[in-house]
Amino acid sequence: MNKMKEDTIAAIATPYGTSGTGKVRISGPNAIKIGSKIFQASSGKKLLQVESHTAHHGYIVNPEINNAVDEVLAIVMIQPRSFTGEDVVEFDCHGGMVPLESVLELVINNGARMAEPGEFSKRAFMNGKIDMAQAEAIIEVINSKTAKSLSIAIEQLKGGLSEKIEKIKDDAVELLAHLEASIDFPEDEIEGFDSTQLHQRVKKIEEPIKGLLKTAKQGKLYQEGIKTVIVGKPNVGKSSLLNYLLQENRAIVTDIPGTTRDVIEEYINLDGIPLKIIDTAGVRESEDIVEKIGVKKTRNSLKKADLVLMMLDVSQGLTEEDLKVYELIKNKPTILVINKTDLDQEIDLKQLQKKFKEHPLLWISVKEEQGIEELKNTILDEILHENISSDQDVMITKVRHRNALQNALKAVNSLKRALDNDMAHDFLTIDLKDILFHLGSITGETVTEDIVDRIFSDFCLGK
Repeated sequence: MNKMKEDTIAAIATPYGTSGTGKVRISGPNAIKIGSKIFQASSGKKLLQVESHTAHHGYIVNPEINNAVDEVLAIVMIQPRSFTGEDVVEFDCHGGMVPLESVLELVINNGARMAEPGEFSKRAFMNGKIDMAQAEAIIEVINSKTAKSLSIAIEQLKGGLSEKIEKIKDDAVELLAHLEASIDFPEDEIEGFDSTQLHQRVKKIEEPIKGLLKTAKQGKLYQEGIKTVIVGKPNVGKSSLLNYLLQENRAIVTDIPGTTRDVIEEYINLDGIPLKIIDTAGVRESEDIVEKIGVKKTRNSLKKADLVLMMLDVSQGLTEEDLKVYELIKNKPTILVINKTDLDQEIDLKQLQKKFKEHPLLWISVKEEQGIEELKNTILDEILHENISSDQDVMITKVRHRNALQNALKAVNSLKRALDNDMAHDFLTIDLKDILFHLGSITGETVTEDIVDRIFSDFCLGK
Protein backbone atom coordinates (compact mmCIF):
# COMPACT_ATOMS: atom_id res chain seq x y z
CA MET A 1 0.00 0.00 0.00
CA ASN A 2 2.84 2.42 0.83
CA LYS A 3 4.48 1.69 -2.52
CA MET A 4 1.24 2.66 -4.24
CA LYS A 5 1.19 6.04 -2.47
CA GLU A 6 4.84 6.80 -3.24
CA ASP A 7 5.05 5.64 -6.84
CA THR A 8 4.00 7.62 -9.88
CA ILE A 9 2.78 5.36 -12.69
CA ALA A 10 2.28 5.84 -16.42
CA ALA A 11 0.92 3.95 -19.42
CA ILE A 12 -0.56 4.37 -22.87
CA ALA A 13 -4.29 4.46 -22.13
CA THR A 14 -5.59 3.89 -25.67
CA PRO A 15 -5.47 0.74 -27.83
CA TYR A 16 -2.35 -0.02 -29.82
CA GLY A 17 -2.59 0.90 -33.48
CA THR A 18 -2.89 3.95 -35.72
CA SER A 19 -5.63 6.48 -34.92
CA GLY A 20 -6.30 10.20 -34.86
CA THR A 21 -5.33 10.62 -31.21
CA GLY A 22 -3.90 8.54 -28.39
CA LYS A 23 -3.47 9.09 -24.66
CA VAL A 24 -0.56 8.76 -22.24
CA ARG A 25 -1.75 8.80 -18.62
CA ILE A 26 0.35 9.61 -15.53
CA SER A 27 -0.91 9.23 -11.93
CA GLY A 28 0.76 9.69 -8.56
CA PRO A 29 2.36 12.27 -6.27
CA ASN A 30 4.91 13.37 -8.88
CA ALA A 31 2.63 13.25 -11.94
CA ILE A 32 2.47 17.02 -12.46
CA LYS A 33 6.18 17.50 -11.68
CA ILE A 34 7.16 14.81 -14.23
CA GLY A 35 4.74 16.18 -16.81
CA SER A 36 6.13 19.67 -16.32
CA LYS A 37 9.68 18.47 -17.08
CA ILE A 38 8.78 17.36 -20.60
CA PHE A 39 5.90 19.65 -21.57
CA GLN A 40 6.31 23.11 -23.06
CA ALA A 41 3.01 24.98 -23.18
CA SER A 42 2.32 27.35 -26.05
CA SER A 43 1.27 29.88 -23.39
CA GLY A 44 4.63 29.57 -21.63
CA LYS A 45 3.01 28.34 -18.38
CA LYS A 46 4.43 25.39 -16.43
CA LEU A 47 2.05 22.56 -15.57
CA LEU A 48 2.94 23.09 -11.92
CA GLN A 49 1.34 26.55 -12.15
CA VAL A 50 -1.95 25.69 -13.87
CA GLU A 51 -5.35 25.12 -12.26
CA SER A 52 -6.94 21.70 -11.93
CA HIS A 53 -9.11 20.38 -14.75
CA THR A 54 -7.66 22.65 -17.41
CA ALA A 55 -6.31 21.73 -20.85
CA HIS A 56 -3.17 23.25 -22.40
CA HIS A 57 -1.78 23.11 -25.91
CA GLY A 58 1.95 22.56 -26.35
CA TYR A 59 4.74 20.15 -27.19
CA ILE A 60 6.43 17.18 -25.55
CA VAL A 61 10.15 17.99 -25.54
CA ASN A 62 13.11 15.78 -24.63
CA PRO A 63 14.77 17.95 -21.95
CA GLU A 64 18.22 16.46 -22.62
CA ILE A 65 18.46 17.53 -26.25
CA ASN A 66 15.56 20.02 -26.37
CA ASN A 67 13.85 18.50 -29.42
CA ALA A 68 10.08 18.24 -29.85
CA VAL A 69 8.66 14.71 -29.85
CA ASP A 70 4.97 15.46 -30.43
CA GLU A 71 2.36 18.21 -30.41
CA VAL A 72 -0.10 17.44 -27.59
CA LEU A 73 -2.91 18.65 -25.38
CA ALA A 74 -2.05 18.35 -21.68
CA ILE A 75 -4.87 17.90 -19.15
CA VAL A 76 -4.15 18.37 -15.44
CA MET A 77 -6.29 16.96 -12.61
CA ILE A 78 -5.17 17.73 -9.06
CA GLN A 79 -6.00 15.19 -6.33
CA PRO A 80 -8.47 14.21 -5.05
CA ARG A 81 -10.56 15.34 -8.05
CA SER A 82 -9.39 12.65 -10.45
CA PHE A 83 -10.30 9.09 -11.39
CA THR A 84 -7.51 7.63 -9.24
CA GLY A 85 -7.84 10.19 -6.43
CA GLU A 86 -4.23 11.22 -7.10
CA ASP A 87 -2.60 13.96 -9.17
CA VAL A 88 -3.12 13.00 -12.83
CA VAL A 89 -1.70 14.34 -16.07
CA GLU A 90 -2.95 13.11 -19.44
CA PHE A 91 -1.24 13.89 -22.72
CA ASP A 92 -3.52 13.66 -25.77
CA CYS A 93 -1.01 12.85 -28.49
CA HIS A 94 -1.17 11.93 -32.16
CA GLY A 95 -2.37 8.36 -32.38
CA GLY A 96 0.56 6.55 -34.01
CA MET A 97 2.54 4.14 -31.86
CA VAL A 98 5.87 5.93 -32.43
CA PRO A 99 4.77 9.27 -30.88
CA LEU A 100 2.88 7.52 -28.06
CA GLU A 101 5.80 5.26 -27.15
CA SER A 102 8.25 8.18 -27.43
CA VAL A 103 6.15 10.26 -25.00
CA LEU A 104 5.78 7.32 -22.60
CA GLU A 105 9.52 6.67 -22.70
CA LEU A 106 10.22 10.29 -21.71
CA VAL A 107 7.71 10.05 -18.85
CA ILE A 108 9.39 6.87 -17.56
CA ASN A 109 12.88 8.35 -17.93
CA ASN A 110 11.84 11.35 -15.85
CA GLY A 111 10.64 9.51 -12.79
CA ALA A 112 7.52 7.43 -13.42
CA ARG A 113 7.30 3.65 -13.69
CA MET A 114 5.19 1.53 -16.03
CA ALA A 115 1.73 0.86 -14.63
CA GLU A 116 0.69 -2.72 -14.03
CA PRO A 117 -2.51 -4.00 -15.69
CA GLY A 118 -5.49 -2.33 -14.04
CA GLU A 119 -3.35 -0.27 -11.67
CA PHE A 120 -5.12 3.04 -12.38
CA SER A 121 -8.48 1.43 -11.49
CA LYS A 122 -6.91 -0.31 -8.50
CA ARG A 123 -5.71 3.04 -7.19
CA ALA A 124 -9.19 4.48 -7.67
CA PHE A 125 -10.52 1.59 -5.54
CA MET A 126 -7.82 1.87 -2.88
CA ASN A 127 -8.38 5.64 -2.64
CA GLY A 128 -12.14 5.23 -2.21
CA LYS A 129 -13.15 6.76 -5.54
CA ILE A 130 -15.02 3.60 -6.61
CA ASP A 131 -15.95 0.35 -4.89
CA MET A 132 -15.08 -3.10 -6.18
CA ALA A 133 -18.38 -3.64 -8.03
CA GLN A 134 -17.90 -0.33 -9.85
CA ALA A 135 -14.28 -1.21 -10.68
CA GLU A 136 -15.37 -4.51 -12.21
CA ALA A 137 -18.00 -2.66 -14.23
CA ILE A 138 -15.27 -0.70 -16.02
CA ILE A 139 -14.03 -3.77 -17.88
CA GLU A 140 -17.63 -4.76 -18.66
CA VAL A 141 -18.29 -1.33 -20.18
CA ILE A 142 -15.20 -1.77 -22.37
CA ASN A 143 -16.20 -5.30 -23.41
CA SER A 144 -19.91 -4.59 -23.99
CA LYS A 145 -21.15 -6.09 -27.24
CA THR A 146 -24.71 -4.71 -27.40
CA ALA A 147 -26.50 -1.54 -26.25
CA LYS A 148 -28.28 -3.60 -23.56
CA SER A 149 -25.06 -5.07 -22.13
CA LEU A 150 -23.57 -1.55 -22.13
CA SER A 151 -26.62 -0.21 -20.28
CA ILE A 152 -26.28 -2.91 -17.60
CA ALA A 153 -22.55 -2.22 -17.20
CA ILE A 154 -23.07 1.56 -16.99
CA GLU A 155 -25.72 1.11 -14.30
CA GLN A 156 -23.24 -0.94 -12.25
CA LEU A 157 -20.51 1.65 -12.89
CA LYS A 158 -22.85 4.37 -11.62
CA GLY A 159 -23.29 2.37 -8.42
CA GLY A 160 -26.70 0.78 -9.05
CA LEU A 161 -25.67 -2.67 -7.80
CA SER A 162 -23.68 -1.18 -4.92
CA GLU A 163 -26.73 0.81 -3.77
CA LYS A 164 -28.87 -2.34 -3.66
CA ILE A 165 -26.15 -4.22 -1.73
CA GLU A 166 -25.74 -1.33 0.71
CA LYS A 167 -29.50 -1.26 1.38
CA ILE A 168 -29.50 -4.97 2.25
CA LYS A 169 -26.43 -4.47 4.45
CA ASP A 170 -28.09 -1.54 6.25
CA ASP A 171 -31.05 -3.77 7.17
CA ALA A 172 -28.68 -6.54 8.32
CA VAL A 173 -26.55 -4.10 10.38
CA GLU A 174 -29.63 -2.62 12.02
CA LEU A 175 -30.85 -6.08 13.05
CA LEU A 176 -27.37 -7.06 14.22
CA ALA A 177 -27.09 -3.91 16.35
CA HIS A 178 -30.45 -4.61 18.00
CA LEU A 179 -29.52 -8.23 18.70
CA GLU A 180 -26.17 -7.26 20.20
CA ALA A 181 -27.91 -4.62 22.33
CA SER A 182 -30.28 -7.28 23.66
CA ILE A 183 -27.28 -9.49 24.52
CA ASP A 184 -25.32 -6.69 26.23
CA PHE A 185 -28.32 -5.29 28.12
CA PRO A 186 -30.61 -8.25 28.85
CA GLU A 187 -32.35 -6.36 31.65
CA ASP A 188 -33.60 -3.68 29.22
CA GLU A 189 -36.70 -4.30 27.14
CA ILE A 190 -35.91 -3.74 23.44
CA GLU A 191 -38.78 -3.65 20.98
CA GLY A 192 -38.93 -5.73 17.82
CA PHE A 193 -37.82 -9.09 19.13
CA ASP A 194 -40.85 -11.34 19.15
CA SER A 195 -40.68 -14.25 16.71
CA THR A 196 -42.98 -12.72 14.08
CA GLN A 197 -41.09 -9.42 13.98
CA LEU A 198 -37.72 -11.16 13.71
CA HIS A 199 -38.92 -13.30 10.80
CA GLN A 200 -40.23 -10.20 9.02
CA ARG A 201 -36.89 -8.42 9.44
CA VAL A 202 -35.00 -11.45 8.11
CA LYS A 203 -37.39 -11.63 5.14
CA LYS A 204 -36.56 -7.98 4.43
CA ILE A 205 -32.92 -9.10 4.01
CA GLU A 206 -33.71 -12.32 2.16
CA GLU A 207 -36.07 -11.05 -0.57
CA PRO A 208 -33.70 -8.56 -2.29
CA ILE A 209 -30.89 -11.15 -2.24
CA LYS A 210 -33.19 -13.62 -4.00
CA GLY A 211 -34.29 -10.89 -6.40
CA LEU A 212 -30.70 -10.16 -7.46
CA LEU A 213 -29.93 -13.87 -7.84
CA LYS A 214 -32.91 -14.24 -10.20
CA THR A 215 -31.20 -11.84 -12.60
CA ALA A 216 -27.90 -13.78 -12.68
CA LYS A 217 -28.74 -16.09 -15.57
CA GLN A 218 -30.01 -13.36 -17.87
CA GLY A 219 -27.32 -10.93 -16.72
CA LYS A 220 -24.64 -13.42 -17.73
CA LEU A 221 -26.30 -13.81 -21.13
CA TYR A 222 -26.37 -10.07 -21.80
CA GLN A 223 -22.77 -9.56 -20.73
CA GLU A 224 -20.99 -12.68 -21.99
CA GLY A 225 -23.30 -13.75 -24.79
CA ILE A 226 -23.95 -17.24 -26.10
CA LYS A 227 -21.53 -19.37 -28.11
CA THR A 228 -23.68 -20.68 -30.95
CA VAL A 229 -22.02 -23.14 -33.32
CA ILE A 230 -23.38 -23.81 -36.81
CA VAL A 231 -22.53 -27.40 -37.71
CA GLY A 232 -23.35 -29.88 -40.44
CA LYS A 233 -21.88 -31.82 -43.32
CA PRO A 234 -20.26 -29.82 -46.15
CA ASN A 235 -22.40 -27.64 -48.42
CA VAL A 236 -25.61 -27.58 -46.35
CA GLY A 237 -25.57 -23.76 -46.16
CA LYS A 238 -23.71 -23.03 -42.90
CA SER A 239 -21.69 -20.13 -44.30
CA SER A 240 -24.73 -18.76 -46.16
CA LEU A 241 -26.64 -18.64 -42.86
CA LEU A 242 -23.72 -16.90 -41.13
CA ASN A 243 -23.52 -14.30 -43.90
CA TYR A 244 -27.27 -13.70 -43.75
CA LEU A 245 -27.29 -13.25 -39.97
CA LEU A 246 -24.35 -10.83 -40.20
CA GLN A 247 -25.78 -9.08 -43.25
CA GLU A 248 -22.35 -9.24 -44.89
CA ASN A 249 -20.29 -11.71 -46.91
CA ARG A 250 -18.04 -12.79 -44.06
CA ALA A 251 -17.60 -16.40 -45.21
CA ILE A 252 -16.82 -17.68 -48.71
CA VAL A 253 -19.81 -19.45 -50.26
CA THR A 254 -19.51 -21.79 -53.26
CA ASP A 255 -21.19 -24.97 -54.51
CA ILE A 256 -17.94 -26.82 -53.84
CA PRO A 257 -18.12 -28.92 -50.63
CA GLY A 258 -15.41 -28.17 -48.06
CA THR A 259 -14.98 -24.46 -48.88
CA THR A 260 -14.88 -23.49 -45.19
CA ARG A 261 -11.56 -24.74 -43.85
CA ASP A 262 -11.37 -22.80 -40.59
CA VAL A 263 -13.62 -21.68 -37.76
CA ILE A 264 -15.13 -18.20 -38.30
CA GLU A 265 -16.42 -16.32 -35.26
CA GLU A 266 -18.58 -13.17 -35.29
CA TYR A 267 -21.06 -11.48 -32.94
CA ILE A 268 -24.63 -10.54 -33.78
CA ASN A 269 -27.10 -8.66 -31.60
CA LEU A 270 -30.15 -10.83 -30.90
CA ASP A 271 -32.68 -8.79 -28.91
CA GLY A 272 -29.84 -7.28 -26.84
CA ILE A 273 -28.07 -10.60 -26.28
CA PRO A 274 -24.64 -10.92 -27.93
CA LEU A 275 -24.75 -14.10 -29.98
CA LYS A 276 -21.30 -15.38 -30.86
CA ILE A 277 -21.99 -17.20 -34.12
CA ILE A 278 -19.33 -19.77 -35.01
CA ASP A 279 -19.29 -21.08 -38.57
CA THR A 280 -17.39 -24.36 -38.77
CA ALA A 281 -15.83 -26.59 -41.39
CA GLY A 282 -18.19 -29.28 -42.64
CA VAL A 283 -17.75 -32.53 -40.74
CA ARG A 284 -16.77 -35.39 -43.03
CA GLU A 285 -13.94 -37.85 -43.60
CA SER A 286 -11.28 -36.26 -45.79
CA GLU A 287 -7.69 -36.89 -46.86
CA ASP A 288 -7.10 -33.16 -47.35
CA ILE A 289 -4.72 -32.10 -44.55
CA VAL A 290 -6.12 -28.55 -44.30
CA GLU A 291 -9.72 -29.77 -44.25
CA LYS A 292 -8.86 -32.33 -41.55
CA ILE A 293 -7.45 -29.51 -39.38
CA GLY A 294 -10.69 -27.56 -39.95
CA VAL A 295 -12.80 -30.54 -38.87
CA LYS A 296 -10.68 -30.92 -35.73
CA LYS A 297 -11.31 -27.25 -34.90
CA THR A 298 -15.01 -27.84 -35.46
CA ARG A 299 -14.99 -30.62 -32.87
CA ASN A 300 -13.18 -28.36 -30.37
CA SER A 301 -15.71 -25.56 -30.95
CA LEU A 302 -18.58 -27.96 -30.32
CA LYS A 303 -17.17 -28.90 -26.91
CA LYS A 304 -17.40 -25.23 -25.84
CA ALA A 305 -20.78 -24.47 -27.48
CA ASP A 306 -23.73 -23.20 -25.43
CA LEU A 307 -26.10 -23.84 -28.35
CA VAL A 308 -25.78 -25.76 -31.62
CA LEU A 309 -27.53 -25.10 -34.92
CA MET A 310 -27.31 -28.38 -36.82
CA MET A 311 -28.07 -27.83 -40.50
CA LEU A 312 -29.51 -30.41 -42.87
CA ASP A 313 -30.13 -30.20 -46.62
CA VAL A 314 -33.78 -30.85 -47.49
CA SER A 315 -32.82 -31.86 -51.03
CA GLN A 316 -30.47 -34.68 -49.96
CA GLY A 317 -32.39 -36.61 -47.35
CA LEU A 318 -30.95 -37.75 -44.02
CA THR A 319 -27.49 -39.23 -44.70
CA GLU A 320 -24.90 -41.19 -42.74
CA GLU A 321 -22.79 -38.02 -42.62
CA ASP A 322 -25.70 -36.19 -40.92
CA LEU A 323 -26.05 -38.93 -38.33
CA LYS A 324 -22.32 -38.85 -37.60
CA VAL A 325 -22.53 -35.09 -37.03
CA TYR A 326 -25.48 -35.60 -34.70
CA GLU A 327 -23.49 -38.06 -32.58
CA LEU A 328 -21.09 -35.20 -31.81
CA ILE A 329 -23.78 -32.83 -30.53
CA LYS A 330 -26.71 -34.94 -29.29
CA ASN A 331 -26.07 -34.00 -25.65
CA LYS A 332 -25.88 -30.26 -26.41
CA PRO A 333 -28.82 -27.84 -26.59
CA THR A 334 -29.55 -28.11 -30.31
CA ILE A 335 -31.88 -26.67 -32.92
CA LEU A 336 -32.28 -28.69 -36.14
CA VAL A 337 -32.28 -26.31 -39.13
CA ILE A 338 -33.56 -27.81 -42.39
CA ASN A 339 -32.21 -25.59 -45.18
CA LYS A 340 -32.86 -25.25 -48.93
CA THR A 341 -36.64 -25.61 -48.67
CA ASP A 342 -36.81 -23.87 -52.06
CA LEU A 343 -35.60 -27.17 -53.59
CA ASP A 344 -37.42 -30.50 -53.98
CA GLN A 345 -37.83 -32.27 -50.64
CA GLU A 346 -36.04 -35.59 -50.21
CA ILE A 347 -36.07 -35.67 -46.40
CA ASP A 348 -38.55 -37.98 -44.64
CA LEU A 349 -40.40 -35.78 -42.12
CA LYS A 350 -41.52 -38.73 -39.95
CA GLN A 351 -37.93 -40.01 -39.80
CA LEU A 352 -36.74 -36.56 -38.73
CA GLN A 353 -39.38 -36.18 -36.02
CA LYS A 354 -38.59 -39.64 -34.65
CA LYS A 355 -34.80 -39.20 -34.69
CA PHE A 356 -34.68 -35.63 -33.41
CA LYS A 357 -37.83 -35.49 -31.26
CA GLU A 358 -35.98 -33.86 -28.35
CA HIS A 359 -34.93 -30.82 -30.39
CA PRO A 360 -36.80 -27.93 -32.05
CA LEU A 361 -36.96 -28.35 -35.81
CA LEU A 362 -37.03 -25.36 -38.19
CA TRP A 363 -37.52 -25.22 -41.96
CA ILE A 364 -35.69 -22.39 -43.71
CA SER A 365 -34.37 -21.22 -47.05
CA VAL A 366 -31.42 -18.88 -46.68
CA LYS A 367 -31.48 -18.25 -50.43
CA GLU A 368 -35.14 -17.17 -50.36
CA GLU A 369 -34.78 -15.50 -46.92
CA GLN A 370 -37.55 -17.67 -45.47
CA GLY A 371 -37.86 -18.87 -41.87
CA ILE A 372 -34.94 -16.78 -40.53
CA GLU A 373 -37.02 -14.66 -38.14
CA GLU A 374 -38.65 -17.80 -36.76
CA LEU A 375 -35.15 -19.25 -36.28
CA LYS A 376 -34.08 -16.15 -34.33
CA ASN A 377 -37.14 -16.44 -32.07
CA THR A 378 -36.47 -20.14 -31.50
CA ILE A 379 -32.87 -19.35 -30.55
CA LEU A 380 -34.13 -16.81 -28.00
CA ASP A 381 -36.59 -19.35 -26.59
CA GLU A 382 -33.82 -21.93 -26.21
CA ILE A 383 -31.51 -19.40 -24.56
CA LEU A 384 -33.89 -17.80 -22.10
CA HIS A 385 -36.26 -20.62 -21.07
CA GLU A 386 -37.57 -18.44 -18.24
CA ASN A 387 -39.58 -15.28 -18.78
CA ILE A 388 -37.30 -12.80 -16.98
CA SER A 389 -37.90 -9.11 -17.53
CA SER A 390 -35.19 -7.50 -19.63
CA ASP A 391 -36.21 -4.07 -18.32
CA GLN A 392 -34.10 -4.50 -15.17
CA ASP A 393 -31.01 -2.31 -15.32
CA VAL A 394 -29.33 -3.86 -12.25
CA MET A 395 -28.39 -7.43 -13.08
CA ILE A 396 -25.83 -9.83 -11.69
CA THR A 397 -23.35 -10.41 -14.53
CA LYS A 398 -20.29 -11.78 -12.72
CA VAL A 399 -19.82 -15.25 -11.26
CA ARG A 400 -18.02 -13.73 -8.26
CA HIS A 401 -21.07 -11.63 -7.37
CA ARG A 402 -23.45 -14.56 -7.88
CA ASN A 403 -21.36 -16.80 -5.60
CA ALA A 404 -21.24 -14.10 -2.91
CA LEU A 405 -25.04 -13.70 -3.02
CA GLN A 406 -25.54 -17.47 -2.89
CA ASN A 407 -23.32 -17.67 0.19
CA ALA A 408 -25.21 -14.76 1.77
CA LEU A 409 -28.48 -16.59 1.09
CA LYS A 410 -27.10 -19.74 2.77
CA ALA A 411 -26.34 -17.61 5.84
CA VAL A 412 -29.90 -16.23 5.71
CA ASN A 413 -31.30 -19.78 5.65
CA SER A 414 -29.10 -20.68 8.62
CA LEU A 415 -30.42 -17.61 10.42
CA LYS A 416 -34.03 -18.68 9.73
CA ARG A 417 -33.35 -22.17 11.09
CA ALA A 418 -31.84 -20.66 14.23
CA LEU A 419 -34.95 -18.51 14.68
CA ASP A 420 -37.26 -21.51 14.16
CA ASN A 421 -35.33 -23.41 16.85
CA ASP A 422 -35.50 -20.45 19.29
CA MET A 423 -31.73 -20.32 19.54
CA ALA A 424 -30.01 -17.65 21.64
CA HIS A 425 -29.34 -14.26 20.04
CA ASP A 426 -25.59 -14.97 20.08
CA PHE A 427 -26.12 -17.60 17.36
CA LEU A 428 -28.21 -15.22 15.27
CA THR A 429 -25.43 -12.63 15.26
CA ILE A 430 -22.99 -15.19 13.81
CA ASP A 431 -25.23 -15.72 10.77
CA LEU A 432 -25.80 -11.97 10.35
CA LYS A 433 -22.06 -11.34 10.37
CA ASP A 434 -21.68 -14.02 7.68
CA ILE A 435 -24.32 -12.26 5.57
CA LEU A 436 -22.48 -8.96 5.92
CA PHE A 437 -19.14 -10.58 5.06
CA HIS A 438 -20.41 -12.08 1.81
CA LEU A 439 -22.27 -8.93 0.76
CA GLY A 440 -19.22 -6.84 1.62
CA SER A 441 -17.06 -8.94 -0.69
CA ILE A 442 -19.13 -7.65 -3.65
CA THR A 443 -18.39 -4.00 -2.93
CA GLY A 444 -14.88 -4.70 -1.67
CA GLU A 445 -15.01 -4.07 2.09
CA THR A 446 -14.30 -7.67 3.02
CA VAL A 447 -12.36 -8.84 -0.03
CA THR A 448 -8.80 -10.10 0.54
CA GLU A 449 -5.73 -8.49 -1.03
CA ASP A 450 -4.97 -11.50 -3.28
CA ILE A 451 -8.49 -11.34 -4.73
CA VAL A 452 -8.09 -7.59 -5.31
CA ASP A 453 -4.84 -8.27 -7.20
CA ARG A 454 -6.45 -11.05 -9.24
CA ILE A 455 -9.44 -8.89 -10.24
CA PHE A 456 -7.35 -5.94 -11.42
CA SER A 457 -4.83 -8.14 -13.23
CA ASP A 458 -7.58 -8.86 -15.80
CA PHE A 459 -7.68 -5.18 -16.76
CA CYS A 460 -5.73 -3.67 -19.66
CA LEU A 461 -2.55 -1.64 -19.07
CA GLY A 462 -4.01 1.86 -19.36
CA LYS A 463 -7.03 1.29 -17.11
